[in-house]
Amino acid sequence: MSGFEARSRAALADPRKRANVPRFAEKAALNRVRGFEGVDLEALRAAGEAARARAIADLPRLLDALQAKLEAAGAVVHRAATGADAARYVTDVVLRHGRMVVKSKSMASEEIGLNDHLEAAGVEVVETDLGEFIVQTAGEAPEHIIIPAIHKTTGQVRDLFEPLAGRPIGDDPAELTRFARAHLRKRFLEAPVGITGVNFAVAETGTIVLVTNEGNGRMCSSLPKVHVAIMGMERVVADLADLAVLLPLLTRSGTGQKITSYVTMLNGPRRREEGDGPEEMHVVILDNGRARVRETPYRSVLHCIRCGACQNVCPVYRQVGGTAYGWVYGGPIGAVLTPLLHGDQELGHASSLCAACDDVCPVRIPLHELLLGLRRDRAADSAGALERLAFRLWSLAWSRPWLYRLTVRMAGTARGPLPLLRRWTRTRDLEVHR
Repeated sequence: MSGFEARSRAALADPRKRANVPRFAEKAALNRVRGFEGVDLEALRAAGEAARARAIADLPRLLDALQAKLEAAGAVVHRAATGADAARYVTDVVLRHGRMVVKSKSMASEEIGLNDHLEAAGVEVVETDLGEFIVQTAGEAPEHIIIPAIHKTTGQVRDLFEPLAGRPIGDDPAELTRFARAHLRKRFLEAPVGITGVNFAVAETGTIVLVTNEGNGRMCSSLPKVHVAIMGMERVVADLADLAVLLPLLTRSGTGQKITSYVTMLNGPRRREEGDGPEEMHVVILDNGRARVRETPYRSVLHCIRCGACQNVCPVYRQVGGTAYGWVYGGPIGAVLTPLLHGDQELGHASSLCAACDDVCPVRIPLHELLLGLRRDRAADSAGALERLAFRLWSLAWSRPWLYRLTVRMAGTARGPLPLLRRWTRTRDLEVHR
């Protein structure tokens, strides 16, 4: 049994996950539709695609320009070739200042295993996004790019929070949120270092952009003495005009909002005349395989703005959730990114190839075609002579109507004893039309 298959079986055996993930994913998908009402969506998607394509095509120059602007404003920029390099750098920065960090939601920090590195060095790591705080308390990984605790019921959250509170809290979401807010407030005031992700970085102005619906992003980037921002190198955009296109695409695609509650734009550490903000700002620009992917036919996957829309419509993701994909990114984007960055080649097959992800991607990444490409690559690398012959004969047969009808009738009677068909029909209905 493959890793994805085993993880999927475990997810499918969890009735609450099977109920919650599709319900909230469907709600998010409907919010996206409502969010784009009255908008020329295809024109906006085309503009978003063009903005991302320009950025990836001009990536080295834009990163150099971004670094120059940030350093001129007093920030320290570190180019990390690998996740291990990035984690070491951030850990060194933290240990120079204390033993506690507050973190805003960051998929890049998940990608490099930052929490584990910090905790191994004796640092207390406090996730302050509500969803991330829930999954951290549960000892789990996020199930969704935008909604980390999409799989949790309010009862499960209550059971996680009441031991921390030392008192009954109840199932009311507002009360659970009030507890989390009160629990985290002291940490914001105590932590010497705050860590955030980066939604976009504007090369033209040296601006780091954070998009959040909770005030924790601003608390992590302004209250501690030191702010560390971790960004995948592909998050850079050329200028503010491109940001103006991509920002509404991200917010409407992710949550259905015209704009999120907080859009924070940062241009370095606190200046002498300013009353608040960090004394130090470090920006970690993460490669971790991205430069290599940029030189392949799969480079358009780097256009991704991490909205989660493809997850919300994917029939596979809706059934098994994000952690079944085995790494940080779930759903169609994970099925493409993980093989390219992390090496799990089987995930190209974790798709029904319905192409719903293509229809909703705000920057028109051809995820369906990329998944097919990964399947072709895997077949070229691992398919044996017998398997190649079998699929060649299948292709030949199904290109002729009479042979198609004959083989379908044969499959209806022969699927029991044939191992390939047994595996296929274990999770699919094979309808035979006579």
